[in-house]
Amino acid sequence: MNYNELRKQTNRGWNTWYSMSMTAHVLLPYGFCIGLGFKDFADAALIRDLKVGVHGLRPGSRSWDGAYTSLTFRAGGCEITVESTAQGGEQYILVTPSGKSYRAPALVIEASLLWGKPGTLWNRNGQIGATFADGREILLHTTGRRDSYVYPDARTPYIPVTLDSPVVVSTAPASVEKVRGMLDEVRARVVAEEAAYGENAGAYQAMRSCLAWDTIYEPEHDRICSPVSRAWSEGWGGYVLFDWDTYFAALMSQFGSRELAYLNAFAITNEMTEEGFVPNFGAADDNKSRDRSQPPVGSLIVLRLWERFRDDWVVAELFPALYRWNTWFTEHRTLGDGTMAWGSVKFEPKNGRYFELYNTGDLQGAKFESGLDNSPMYDDAPFDAERGLMLLSDVGLTGLYIEDCRCLMKLAEIAGQADALPVLRARMERAEAAMDTLWNPETGIYENRDAVTGAFSHRISPTNFYALFSSRATEAQKRSMAEKYLLDPDELGGEYMLPSISRRDPAYPDQDYWRGRIWAPMNYLVYEALTEAGMTEEMRALADSSRRLLLKEWEEHGHVHENYNGTTGEGCDKPNSNNFYHWGGLLGYVAVMQAKKDGENS
Repeated sequence: MNYNELRKQTNRGWNTWYSMSMTAHVLLPYGFCIGLGFKDFADAALIRDLKVGVHGLRPGSRSWDGAYTSLTFRAGGCEITVESTAQGGEQYILVTPSGKSYRAPALVIEASLLWGKPGTLWNRNGQIGATFADGREILLHTTGRRDSYVYPDARTPYIPVTLDSPVVVSTAPASVEKVRGMLDEVRARVVAEEAAYGENAGAYQAMRSCLAWDTIYEPEHDRICSPVSRAWSEGWGGYVLFDWDTYFAALMSQFGSRELAYLNAFAITNEMTEEGFVPNFGAADDNKSRDRSQPPVGSLIVLRLWERFRDDWVVAELFPALYRWNTWFTEHRTLGDGTMAWGSVKFEPKNGRYFELYNTGDLQGAKFESGLDNSPMYDDAPFDAERGLMLLSDVGLTGLYIEDCRCLMKLAEIAGQADALPVLRARMERAEAAMDTLWNPETGIYENRDAVTGAFSHRISPTNFYALFSSRATEAQKRSMAEKYLLDPDELGGEYMLPSISRRDPAYPDQDYWRGRIWAPMNYLVYEALTEAGMTEEMRALADSSRRLLLKEWEEHGHVHENYNGTTGEGCDKPNSNNFYHWGGLLGYVAVMQAKKDGENS
């Protein structure tokens, strides 16, 4: 097996592959799309391209592979439920309205071919479908009664039916009763899978639902991948993959799809730039952040996937790129004393896009590389434009680099790359020695340090705890950090852990992005650092808080947020917190993994 073989094997079957709409069902590799639109006669709108939050759309339980999907939304005074199941190569969709309106909505069933895939669409005697180059033919069936609605903007064959009772749309003839029975059976399996996680059933459901809905087909590279959300992909011209976000998608995918886990790990690693680093983002039309990378978590995630599945071929294919990335960080982000610093450099634009022209080679570009775009930690940091470096010895990056080296050493052994071991060990030991210099005995925690003045920065963030990836952290230092900061409700503790800046920090009340909000990737990386440090009770506290935070918005609104209010746990209080952003599911991942550890140790 190799990546290209995996990609070809997985580019097939029915699923919600089309990023523009959660009610579109697509068959790969043909690109044949069953699109569902909903005519709301009360406000004359044809509702298409549905996503979470639009028209009150709320996702429900669904499988990883599209064997079962469900969601609800509102149109024309009705609540509409759309469920689907793919079985035996056929697609079955049941659309169920509830409630009353002056005129029942019309369900508009469209047949289309996406992404320039070859084939012929047709409308024959009132039935619509397509014929493909290999001779296969698909004919759409519906139990619905024809509606008089005429779709004025139609560009492909369509059928309007009146949505005053449940309607089946399928590729094989089937009654409402038959499809209802099929859906009940497959839904029961999905719910049983969730229930197996016990008290974490809801957290697992939220994590799976968000990640599965955010998984799409990306035609530019002919691949399946999981962008952070459908809305973000649309805004970036087709798709966008962010560095650590996509590695985290790979990590979470392991619970339901080994293939999806690998597809995501390869997708973001393959965005590597000519300079040898995985960029902050890689998007459509070769639009990449060639000035900056992002937190180096790739080797950690690939190692976690190997520990679960033991597929050596994945490690063998990915190791060279991950090792090259580690070397790039050594050569371009290391200060003279061995500590690490974020950076950004100017580069020659390829498309003239915004992030090619602006915020490159400056402090903001370096902030973007940290992943913490507006963190108070970097408000007053000095920047060396000539070197393209933020002159701040960063605990977080230094800690992540230590872990990157440690994980790469294990991957090197698996990949048969023993020559890399002494190099990686030397790099790790140098970084660990440098981390020692960032311990501030007066405050009892590792702190960032101004590389110009030598002064410690007292702005405390969860990234300070990435220092625990160092094997040289003592038990006394661990206890100090936990008691004074991690568990203190006036610092990073409290009902909802971990705010992105200490609750004592003057920026905490801002509650704007990385200025006080809670971010799932921080919780996850601190959890990994606590695990490395053997801090079991702190791991449990963080896992319990993470589960409660995720379930609050999921149970209330069906949302999995990009970030959450550090005090109230809300996600909807800020418009710049995307409401269906898959890395929010890391809160559930932490809870599930802790339950697994407790089970193994009981």
